[in-house]
Amino acid sequence: MEPWDGPAALLFSDGRFAGGMLDRNGLRPARYLITKNGMMVVASEVGVMDFEPDEIEEKGRLQPGKILLVDTEEGKIYYDGELKKQLAGAQFYRVWLANNRVELDELKSGRHVPHTVAGYDRMLRTFGYSREDIERIIAPMCIGSTEPVGSMGNDIPLAVLSEHPQLLFNYFRQQFAQVTNPPIDPLREDLVMSLTEYIGAVGSNILIPNEAHCKMVRLAHPILTNTQLDILCNIRYKGFKSVKLPMLFEVSQGCEGLKTALDRLCMQAEQSVADGVNYIILSDKDVDETHAPIPSLLAVSAVHHHLISAQKRVQTALVVETGEMREVMHAALLLGYGASAINPYMSFAILQDLVDRQEIQLNYEMARKNYIKALCKGLFKVMSKMGISTIRSYRGAKLFEAVGLSTALTDAYFGGTASSVGGIRLQEIAADAIALHHQAFRGTIDSLTLEHKGLYSFRKDGEKHAWNPETISALQQATRLGSYKKFKEYTHLVDKKDTPIFLRDFLTFRTGKSIPIEDVEPISEIMKRFVTGAMSFGSISKEAHETMAVAMNKIHGRSNTGEGGEDSPVSSPEDGLSLRSAIKQVASGRFGVTAEYLVNAEEIQIKVAQGAKPGEGGQLPGFKG
Repeated sequence: MEPWDGPAALLFSDGRFAGGMLDRNGLRPARYLITKNGMMVVASEVGVMDFEPDEIEEKGRLQPGKILLVDTEEGKIYYDGELKKQLAGAQFYRVWLANNRVELDELKSGRHVPHTVAGYDRMLRTFGYSREDIERIIAPMCIGSTEPVGSMGNDIPLAVLSEHPQLLFNYFRQQFAQVTNPPIDPLREDLVMSLTEYIGAVGSNILIPNEAHCKMVRLAHPILTNTQLDILCNIRYKGFKSVKLPMLFEVSQGCEGLKTALDRLCMQAEQSVADGVNYIILSDKDVDETHAPIPSLLAVSAVHHHLISAQKRVQTALVVETGEMREVMHAALLLGYGASAINPYMSFAILQDLVDRQEIQLNYEMARKNYIKALCKGLFKVMSKMGISTIRSYRGAKLFEAVGLSTALTDAYFGGTASSVGGIRLQEIAADAIALHHQAFRGTIDSLTLEHKGLYSFRKDGEKHAWNPETISALQQATRLGSYKKFKEYTHLVDKKDTPIFLRDFLTFRTGKSIPIEDVEPISEIMKRFVTGAMSFGSISKEAHETMAVAMNKIHGRSNTGEGGEDSPVSSPEDGLSLRSAIKQVASGRFGVTAEYLVNAEEIQIKVAQGAKPGEGGQLPGFKG
């Protein structure tokens, strides 16, 4: 069973027993009151029913993860400790766990498992690696034990609009908590967060306590080293059984070969469950001249949803051995679409190569430890954005939306994941995989010249960028010279791109019948509706903040303090215009929110759970804080 994050209070009854239980994080209130004449009231708020103080026997609240039960026949109340003591003593659970559960971290192997990969340079190209992946993603992760931080905004084409082969991961976007689920702070609330995974067969009937339910392998986190995967593949005692299935398709057969391979993989997985396999390992390691890898996300999701439709999903676990996965988003997607554990063997091979070439001043073990730590910290952050605190609740939750996948594809292989914009089918996925395979096996391989794709910074021969030397130069010249002509050159470059980069590039204005200028509001009235973006004092300078406030006040528009607040309002010494921002933000009660601050607002924006990037933040340098 998965841990239950809520947020909700669960009330239940069978006619005799009535009870309530709170989610493990206590994110919803559940208060109870017991009167002296034997009435109990449970509600989310105090005061749902009025009682005189002398009528009340007891009152309290359900605490996180606690349960309360009433036996209406005997008129008895069972509290959390008593109930759980009864349940814990009902079976010999400790003996069951000792006899059946395996702690992966405690298992040792005398086998030598290599960190390298045969045909390393070809494999890099087969899985679409670039120099940026290694230099800007993997190397910083293994050096600093954390994800690299980049500025917000992405000015390269959406995956569906790019002319270059894409990894399937690039077509997905994370969802984050809005309104109902509050995001969790993974640093300050780490007590309730966990990456612990259990892999194995749950059994046929979870409602009947059975020793077979304990036949599990416990993982501290879902990222497996090569050695740990080897141990998993070779656990023979305590009745564990595993099978490795290939995520490969024949290049010569194109899209039809990919579809055939997916159908075969799903049927093999179903048969494996029927054969009593505790966990299935999906692997793309045996790539060769005639076989290309099925995108790991496509394979995992296809098998996951096929087993659900066959009503066999909970009877096994999926482990992925893939060369594709390299960053946190990739791991989150694989877990979100059904994987229980992942072995990113190409990333480990890259770490070994970085160590051998002395690109990093670490030994392999420390580099690998730091890289896995960075992935785990990133997974905490991704889960916390949705208010989910354990990886077991996140697994298979599909908390993503697709951008640029066809409905036929998402319905067939991704469980109907929402894709507001249609797009690629299986044909295009196969074409991209084959294109990367051809680069690796038909091109000339030079180990010193791995392609620099220009994803994170502009390259003349790389991916297109909306903000490129031409557009930036035009904007700078327009502002420096105060030239409207230059500004129109800039807007033409931005609005009339040769090829679309954003979805808005497909939009055009309808030409309609013009109306008399006298019927249009005067400029002075239109400008009253102008507002600035909410940029916090600290992320921009005091001078910039005050300049925008003066400008907006001059035209009777409204500037926004951002969540950083502002100093007491004063007037500009030059012209007496107020430096006050009309829109004030309140962010989780921070930055000295005072009565004076609030009464000087025309509009108050309350940012719950830290606003637009829940789960992130704190990357500003100290002197800006």
